[in-house]
Amino acid sequence: MAALAVVAAVGLIVDDRVLVGAPIWFKPLKFAVSFVAYGLTLAWMLSRRPVRSRAAQWAAHTVVVAGTVEMAVITGQAIRGRRSHFNIETPLDQSLFVVMGLTIVVLWTATLVIALLLFRARLDDRAATWAIRLGLLIALAGLALGGLMLAPTPQQQAAGQLATVVGAHSVGVPDGGPAMPLTGWNTTGGDLRIPHFVGMHALQALPLFLYGIEALAGRFARLRHERVRLRLVLVAAGFLTALLALVTWQALRGQALIHPDAMTLGALGALGAATAIGAYAALRRPADAHTPDDRSNESATPAPELTA
Repeated sequence: MAALAVVAAVGLIVDDRVLVGAPIWFKPLKFAVSFVAYGLTLAWMLSRRPVRSRAAQWAAHTVVVAGTVEMAVITGQAIRGRRSHFNIETPLDQSLFVVMGLTIVVLWTATLVIALLLFRARLDDRAATWAIRLGLLIALAGLALGGLMLAPTPQQQAAGQLATVVGAHSVGVPDGGPAMPLTGWNTTGGDLRIPHFVGMHALQALPLFLYGIEALAGRFARLRHERVRLRLVLVAAGFLTALLALVTWQALRGQALIHPDAMTLGALGALGAATAIGAYAALRRPADAHTPDDRSNESATPAPELTA
Protein backbone atom coordinates (compact mmCIF):
# COMPACT_ATOMS: atom_id res chain seq x y z
CA MET A 1 0.00 0.00 0.00
CA ALA A 2 2.88 2.38 0.69
CA ALA A 3 4.29 1.66 -2.77
CA LEU A 4 0.85 2.15 -4.32
CA ALA A 5 0.54 5.51 -2.54
CA VAL A 6 3.75 6.61 -4.27
CA VAL A 7 2.42 5.43 -7.65
CA ALA A 8 -0.87 7.29 -7.07
CA ALA A 9 1.01 10.44 -6.05
CA VAL A 10 2.94 10.29 -9.32
CA GLY A 11 -0.36 9.72 -11.12
CA LEU A 12 -1.70 12.96 -9.65
CA ILE A 13 1.23 14.80 -11.23
CA VAL A 14 1.35 13.20 -14.67
CA ASP A 15 -2.34 12.41 -15.26
CA ASP A 16 -4.64 15.43 -15.40
CA ARG A 17 -7.89 13.54 -15.83
CA VAL A 18 -10.77 14.49 -13.50
CA LEU A 19 -13.63 12.22 -12.41
CA VAL A 20 -16.66 13.35 -10.37
CA GLY A 21 -14.99 16.68 -9.64
CA ALA A 22 -11.69 15.25 -8.32
CA PRO A 23 -8.36 14.21 -9.87
CA ILE A 24 -8.70 10.61 -10.97
CA TRP A 25 -5.73 9.39 -8.85
CA PHE A 26 -6.93 11.12 -5.68
CA LYS A 27 -9.07 8.18 -4.53
CA PRO A 28 -6.34 5.52 -4.98
CA LEU A 29 -3.95 7.77 -3.04
CA LYS A 30 -6.38 8.31 -0.14
CA PHE A 31 -7.28 4.64 0.11
CA ALA A 32 -3.66 3.49 -0.09
CA VAL A 33 -2.59 5.83 2.72
CA SER A 34 -5.60 4.75 4.79
CA PHE A 35 -4.71 1.08 4.33
CA VAL A 36 -1.12 1.79 5.37
CA ALA A 37 -2.36 3.21 8.68
CA TYR A 38 -4.95 0.43 9.08
CA GLY A 39 -2.48 -2.39 8.43
CA LEU A 40 0.28 -0.98 10.64
CA THR A 41 -2.15 -0.42 13.53
CA LEU A 42 -3.65 -3.91 13.35
CA ALA A 43 -0.15 -5.43 13.16
CA TRP A 44 0.91 -3.48 16.26
CA MET A 45 -2.23 -4.49 18.14
CA LEU A 46 -1.75 -8.16 17.31
CA SER A 47 1.88 -7.97 18.41
CA ARG A 48 0.68 -7.03 21.91
CA ARG A 49 -0.92 -10.44 22.38
CA PRO A 50 1.30 -12.61 24.61
CA VAL A 51 0.56 -15.78 22.62
CA ARG A 52 0.36 -16.19 18.85
CA SER A 53 -2.75 -17.90 17.51
CA ARG A 54 -3.72 -19.37 14.19
CA ALA A 55 -7.07 -17.56 14.26
CA ALA A 56 -5.33 -14.19 14.57
CA GLN A 57 -2.94 -15.10 11.77
CA TRP A 58 -5.77 -16.11 9.44
CA ALA A 59 -7.75 -12.95 10.30
CA ALA A 60 -4.72 -10.77 9.59
CA HIS A 61 -4.09 -12.51 6.26
CA THR A 62 -7.76 -12.09 5.37
CA VAL A 63 -7.50 -8.33 5.97
CA VAL A 64 -4.46 -8.24 3.67
CA VAL A 65 -6.15 -10.16 0.87
CA ALA A 66 -9.43 -8.20 1.12
CA GLY A 67 -7.58 -4.88 1.14
CA THR A 68 -5.49 -5.91 -1.86
CA VAL A 69 -8.57 -6.89 -3.88
CA GLU A 70 -10.29 -3.63 -2.93
CA MET A 71 -7.32 -1.56 -4.05
CA ALA A 72 -6.91 -3.57 -7.26
CA VAL A 73 -10.46 -2.62 -8.27
CA ILE A 74 -10.09 1.04 -7.25
CA THR A 75 -6.78 1.42 -9.08
CA GLY A 76 -7.93 -0.55 -12.12
CA GLN A 77 -11.01 1.61 -12.49
CA ALA A 78 -8.89 4.75 -12.13
CA ILE A 79 -6.65 3.56 -14.96
CA ARG A 80 -9.75 2.92 -17.08
CA GLY A 81 -11.13 6.37 -16.23
CA ARG A 82 -14.19 4.86 -14.56
CA ARG A 83 -15.84 5.30 -11.16
CA SER A 84 -15.15 2.45 -8.77
CA HIS A 85 -17.84 3.13 -6.16
CA PHE A 86 -21.58 3.09 -6.95
CA ASN A 87 -20.96 2.49 -10.66
CA ILE A 88 -23.46 0.13 -12.36
CA GLU A 89 -23.28 1.62 -15.85
CA THR A 90 -21.99 -1.57 -17.53
CA PRO A 91 -22.04 -5.23 -16.46
CA LEU A 92 -18.29 -5.06 -15.78
CA ASP A 93 -18.62 -1.91 -13.65
CA GLN A 94 -21.48 -3.46 -11.71
CA SER A 95 -19.57 -6.70 -11.12
CA LEU A 96 -16.52 -4.83 -9.86
CA PHE A 97 -18.67 -2.77 -7.50
CA VAL A 98 -20.23 -5.97 -6.12
CA VAL A 99 -16.73 -7.44 -5.61
CA MET A 100 -15.75 -4.31 -3.66
CA GLY A 101 -18.80 -4.66 -1.46
CA LEU A 102 -18.00 -8.29 -0.70
CA THR A 103 -14.36 -7.52 0.12
CA ILE A 104 -15.42 -4.85 2.61
CA VAL A 105 -17.77 -7.32 4.33
CA VAL A 106 -14.92 -9.83 4.52
CA LEU A 107 -12.50 -7.19 5.84
CA TRP A 108 -15.04 -6.07 8.46
CA THR A 109 -15.60 -9.66 9.60
CA ALA A 110 -11.84 -10.31 9.86
CA THR A 111 -11.42 -7.12 11.89
CA LEU A 112 -14.24 -8.28 14.17
CA VAL A 113 -12.39 -11.57 14.73
CA ILE A 114 -9.24 -9.63 15.64
CA ALA A 115 -11.27 -7.49 18.06
CA LEU A 116 -12.75 -10.58 19.75
CA LEU A 117 -9.30 -12.12 20.11
CA LEU A 118 -7.94 -8.92 21.65
CA PHE A 119 -10.89 -8.77 24.05
CA ARG A 120 -9.93 -12.22 25.28
CA ALA A 121 -6.21 -11.46 25.53
CA ARG A 122 -4.71 -10.31 28.82
CA LEU A 123 -2.28 -7.48 28.28
CA ASP A 124 0.00 -6.03 30.93
CA ASP A 125 -1.36 -2.47 31.03
CA ARG A 126 -5.11 -1.91 31.47
CA ALA A 127 -5.04 1.51 29.80
CA ALA A 128 -3.35 0.08 26.68
CA THR A 129 -5.71 -2.89 26.72
CA TRP A 130 -8.81 -0.69 26.63
CA ALA A 131 -7.32 1.79 24.15
CA ILE A 132 -6.89 -1.15 21.76
CA ARG A 133 -10.26 -2.74 22.46
CA LEU A 134 -12.35 0.43 22.29
CA GLY A 135 -10.44 1.71 19.27
CA LEU A 136 -11.34 -1.49 17.44
CA LEU A 137 -15.02 -1.26 18.41
CA ILE A 138 -15.34 2.35 17.25
CA ALA A 139 -13.49 1.48 14.04
CA LEU A 140 -15.91 -1.38 13.37
CA ALA A 141 -18.81 1.06 13.85
CA GLY A 142 -17.18 3.52 11.45
CA LEU A 143 -16.67 0.81 8.85
CA ALA A 144 -20.29 -0.30 9.20
CA LEU A 145 -21.54 3.28 8.73
CA GLY A 146 -20.05 3.16 5.25
CA GLY A 147 -23.10 1.08 4.34
CA LEU A 148 -25.21 4.25 4.53
CA MET A 149 -23.62 5.37 1.28
CA LEU A 150 -25.20 2.45 -0.59
CA ALA A 151 -28.74 3.81 -0.24
CA PRO A 152 -30.00 5.20 -3.59
CA THR A 153 -30.72 8.91 -3.69
CA PRO A 154 -34.24 10.18 -4.61
CA GLN A 155 -32.96 11.05 -8.11
CA GLN A 156 -31.59 7.53 -8.58
CA GLN A 157 -34.86 6.03 -7.37
CA ALA A 158 -36.76 8.18 -9.85
CA ALA A 159 -34.48 7.00 -12.68
CA GLY A 160 -35.21 3.36 -11.83
CA GLN A 161 -33.47 0.88 -14.11
CA LEU A 162 -32.02 3.73 -16.18
CA ALA A 163 -29.77 4.79 -13.30
CA THR A 164 -26.06 4.28 -13.94
CA VAL A 165 -25.06 5.03 -10.35
CA VAL A 166 -26.56 3.67 -7.11
CA GLY A 167 -25.53 5.28 -3.85
CA ALA A 168 -23.59 8.44 -3.04
CA HIS A 169 -21.13 10.02 -0.63
CA SER A 170 -23.10 13.25 -0.37
CA VAL A 171 -26.50 13.91 1.19
CA GLY A 172 -28.77 16.61 -0.19
CA VAL A 173 -26.43 17.53 -3.05
CA PRO A 174 -24.87 15.59 -5.94
CA ASP A 175 -21.44 14.05 -5.61
CA GLY A 176 -18.63 16.02 -7.20
CA GLY A 177 -19.52 19.50 -5.93
CA PRO A 178 -17.25 21.97 -4.07
CA ALA A 179 -15.00 20.07 -1.68
CA MET A 180 -12.53 20.57 1.15
CA PRO A 181 -8.82 20.33 0.25
CA LEU A 182 -7.01 17.07 1.08
CA THR A 183 -10.11 15.22 2.31
CA GLY A 184 -12.39 15.97 -0.65
CA TRP A 185 -15.43 16.22 1.66
CA ASN A 186 -18.41 18.13 0.33
CA THR A 187 -18.70 21.76 1.48
CA THR A 188 -22.30 22.39 0.36
CA GLY A 189 -24.11 19.35 1.78
CA GLY A 190 -23.75 16.36 4.06
CA ASP A 191 -20.97 13.86 3.46
CA LEU A 192 -21.14 10.30 4.79
CA ARG A 193 -17.41 9.83 4.35
CA ILE A 194 -16.87 11.96 7.46
CA PRO A 195 -18.32 9.52 10.04
CA HIS A 196 -16.68 6.69 8.10
CA PHE A 197 -13.32 8.48 8.54
CA VAL A 198 -13.84 9.44 12.20
CA GLY A 199 -14.83 5.91 13.18
CA MET A 200 -12.10 4.12 11.26
CA HIS A 201 -9.30 6.30 12.54
CA ALA A 202 -10.29 5.90 16.18
CA LEU A 203 -8.20 2.76 15.65
CA GLN A 204 -5.10 4.98 15.63
CA ALA A 205 -6.41 7.89 17.71
CA LEU A 206 -6.87 6.08 21.02
CA PRO A 207 -3.45 4.35 21.10
CA LEU A 208 -1.79 7.61 20.01
CA PHE A 209 -3.68 9.46 22.76
CA LEU A 210 -2.38 6.97 25.32
CA TYR A 211 1.13 7.32 23.92
CA GLY A 212 0.87 11.07 24.46
CA ILE A 213 -0.24 10.55 28.06
CA GLU A 214 2.68 8.21 28.72
CA ALA A 215 5.10 10.69 27.16
CA LEU A 216 3.86 13.38 29.57
CA ALA A 217 4.01 11.09 32.60
CA GLY A 218 7.65 12.02 33.18
CA ARG A 219 6.63 15.64 33.82
CA PHE A 220 3.26 15.10 35.51
CA ALA A 221 3.25 12.60 38.35
CA ARG A 222 -0.54 12.17 38.24
CA LEU A 223 -0.26 10.50 34.83
CA ARG A 224 1.98 7.77 36.23
CA HIS A 225 -1.02 6.12 37.86
CA GLU A 226 -2.43 3.33 35.73
CA ARG A 227 -5.94 4.08 36.99
CA VAL A 228 -5.71 7.72 35.88
CA ARG A 229 -4.46 6.72 32.43
CA LEU A 230 -7.30 4.21 32.13
CA ARG A 231 -9.86 6.83 33.09
CA LEU A 232 -8.50 9.25 30.49
CA VAL A 233 -8.63 6.56 27.81
CA LEU A 234 -12.27 5.88 28.68
CA VAL A 235 -13.07 9.60 28.48
CA ALA A 236 -11.35 9.83 25.09
CA ALA A 237 -13.26 6.78 23.84
CA GLY A 238 -16.53 8.34 25.00
CA PHE A 239 -15.64 11.57 23.19
CA LEU A 240 -14.86 9.72 19.93
CA THR A 241 -18.06 7.69 20.16
CA ALA A 242 -20.18 10.80 20.71
CA LEU A 243 -18.30 12.65 17.94
CA LEU A 244 -19.00 9.76 15.58
CA ALA A 245 -22.71 10.00 16.39
CA LEU A 246 -22.64 13.79 15.99
CA VAL A 247 -20.99 13.88 12.54
CA THR A 248 -23.27 11.05 11.37
CA TRP A 249 -26.33 13.03 12.48
CA GLN A 250 -24.97 16.15 10.81
CA ALA A 251 -24.25 14.37 7.51
CA LEU A 252 -27.65 12.66 7.39
CA ARG A 253 -29.32 16.08 7.72
CA GLY A 254 -27.51 17.19 4.56
CA GLN A 255 -25.33 19.65 6.45
CA ALA A 256 -21.72 20.36 5.49
CA LEU A 257 -19.08 19.82 8.16
CA ILE A 258 -17.81 23.41 7.90
CA HIS A 259 -21.31 24.95 7.97
CA PRO A 260 -22.89 23.68 11.21
CA ASP A 261 -26.24 25.06 12.34
CA ALA A 262 -27.21 26.07 15.90
CA MET A 263 -28.28 22.53 16.86
CA THR A 264 -24.98 21.05 15.72
CA LEU A 265 -22.97 23.73 17.51
CA GLY A 266 -25.03 23.22 20.66
CA ALA A 267 -24.43 19.48 20.58
CA LEU A 268 -20.73 20.05 19.97
CA GLY A 269 -20.56 22.47 22.91
CA ALA A 270 -22.30 19.97 25.18
CA LEU A 271 -19.88 17.27 24.05
CA GLY A 272 -16.91 19.52 24.77
CA ALA A 273 -18.21 20.38 28.23
CA ALA A 274 -18.93 16.73 29.08
CA THR A 275 -15.45 15.74 27.90
CA ALA A 276 -13.81 18.48 29.98
CA ILE A 277 -15.73 17.41 33.10
CA GLY A 278 -14.83 13.79 32.44
CA ALA A 279 -11.15 14.64 32.01
CA TYR A 280 -11.16 16.65 35.25
CA ALA A 281 -12.73 13.75 37.12
CA ALA A 282 -10.30 11.29 35.53
CA LEU A 283 -7.29 13.33 36.69
CA ARG A 284 -8.30 13.14 40.32
CA ARG A 285 -5.70 11.14 42.22
CA PRO A 286 -7.01 7.76 43.39
CA ALA A 287 -7.34 7.79 47.15
CA ASP A 288 -5.43 4.54 47.57
CA ALA A 289 -2.76 5.23 44.94
CA HIS A 290 0.85 6.29 45.27
CA THR A 291 3.23 7.40 42.58
CA PRO A 292 5.88 4.88 41.52
CA ASP A 293 8.43 7.13 43.24
CA ASP A 294 6.42 7.00 46.46
CA ARG A 295 6.37 3.21 46.35
CA SER A 296 10.10 3.02 45.75
CA ASN A 297 10.80 5.43 48.60
CA GLU A 298 8.61 3.48 50.96
CA SER A 299 10.26 0.20 50.08
CA ALA A 300 13.74 1.72 50.38
CA THR A 301 13.18 3.28 53.83
CA PRO A 302 14.33 0.91 56.60
CA ALA A 303 11.96 0.20 59.42
CA PRO A 304 12.83 2.01 62.67
CA GLU A 305 14.60 -0.12 65.27
CA LEU A 306 12.86 -0.72 68.57
CA THR A 307 15.00 0.28 71.52
CA ALA A 308 14.45 -0.35 75.18
